[in-house]
Amino acid sequence: MKYQPPNTTTDAGSPLPSDELSLTAGPAGPVLLQDVYLNEKLAHFVRERVPDRVYHVKGGGAFGYFEVTADVSPWTKAAFLNKVGKRTPLIVRFSAVAAEEGYPDTDRDVRGFAIKFYTEEGNYDIVGNNTPVFFIRDPMKFPDFIHSQERLPDSGLRSNNMQWDFWTLSPESAHQVTILMSDRGTPRTWRHMDGFASSTYLWENAGGEKFWVKYHFKTEQGISNFTDAESRAMRAQDLDYHRRDLFEAITRGEYPAWRLDMQIMPFEEAADYRFNPFDITKVWPHRDYPMIPIGRMVLDRNPANFFAEITQVGFEVANFVPGIGPSPDRMVLGRLHAYGDSSRYRTGTNYNQLPVNRPINEVHSYNKDGPMCYRHNDGQPVYAPNSYGGPRADPERYHDLTWPVEAGEIMRTAYVKHREDDDFVQPGMLYRQVMTPTDRDHLVENVVWHLSQGVERFIQERAVKEYWNKVDGELGMRIAQGLGLASPVR
Repeated sequence: MKYQPPNTTTDAGSPLPSDELSLTAGPAGPVLLQDVYLNEKLAHFVRERVPDRVYHVKGGGAFGYFEVTADVSPWTKAAFLNKVGKRTPLIVRFSAVAAEEGYPDTDRDVRGFAIKFYTEEGNYDIVGNNTPVFFIRDPMKFPDFIHSQERLPDSGLRSNNMQWDFWTLSPESAHQVTILMSDRGTPRTWRHMDGFASSTYLWENAGGEKFWVKYHFKTEQGISNFTDAESRAMRAQDLDYHRRDLFEAITRGEYPAWRLDMQIMPFEEAADYRFNPFDITKVWPHRDYPMIPIGRMVLDRNPANFFAEITQVGFEVANFVPGIGPSPDRMVLGRLHAYGDSSRYRTGTNYNQLPVNRPINEVHSYNKDGPMCYRHNDGQPVYAPNSYGGPRADPERYHDLTWPVEAGEIMRTAYVKHREDDDFVQPGMLYRQVMTPTDRDHLVENVVWHLSQGVERFIQERAVKEYWNKVDGELGMRIAQGLGLASPVR
């Protein structure tokens, strides 16, 4: 029997006589306003995009699962981690921070690494990057940082001068910029890079003991980066190289995987740790808190519809489950509201009702109505407390994860420094102790090139004297020579 395709309909389900021809007044006459399908089609077309994310605009992603490989009950009571071998479905979205839609995937940039776990206790989101640190430590500077990476208001052009002006006036950025300007700033694929929550979080076990933790997703494919020349060459070949690579690898059955390692700090040790453990511009040295493997993440299914499942996915730093919570990390605290608010702006008040964002467990909430609401409180109370059987919170079973806070006057102040806090110590150690000679050469070449692209001389001089020279004297001297500046005096 010959296949008979379904008849085209309006969005309200009415059958249509044509997919191709508009309704006109005779063969040579004007198009008529009464063509209801043409009106619907054009009206929908000009509204078919939702607002872009302000940053992390361009990206891709896939679905998969997380499998527990070790007993973590000594540290957390989170249900999705409570049994070795347990699997939890998830979605991961990879992205570039500053790139717009249509930008080349291989541009030098930090890569976003966001995960939504669909657990039996609700969604748990980890919103991180492919680097263990970040450019700033206080959320007040976050909009300014993003603005400095985007476009000038007058010309509409990107500006290296604007970037270096911000970075060199923000010494806490040195660790992240050192990573960004190395070959780690141009990963070969999303599959060949690590992922980090970057910030510190709080875990609590069934006995009420608390621990500070950091998440490290270590690629099983191995780290592989482009050189600057290779990344530029790929821009001319394929603007969507990373997106294509992930999709085709999964289509071939080459499912990318990452091992989840945790760094775990006993709660009491944070107060006197040598670095401020909540400062996102710092790492915890592995010799102090070794990696503990606890699980494995595998991506094995591509999206069926990119818009519905990748564009519309929304991640909330505030999405926690019992046994996991925030920390005094100011970037975490500043992001608790902002990420959910971004999704409400982009896709609407009820974005959590979209299939890709909807939790797998039942939702019982007194939030109601709003645009595109399709979960309703039919015949149920819409307020609390009530006498008619509505949902009720259980303070005996659940509680917020918190920490003691010293009482004092409300003020604006920087983090309290610990005894070894310094913005340039860790990037200096990265340069001298971790990078190979080739890595160091590439770092110098990349920084010199980037600083040579429209950056004013006084900012170049500041970058050398007040920034790179403080990371490492030899590094500062080499960059100064590359820029034709006098070598800085230490």
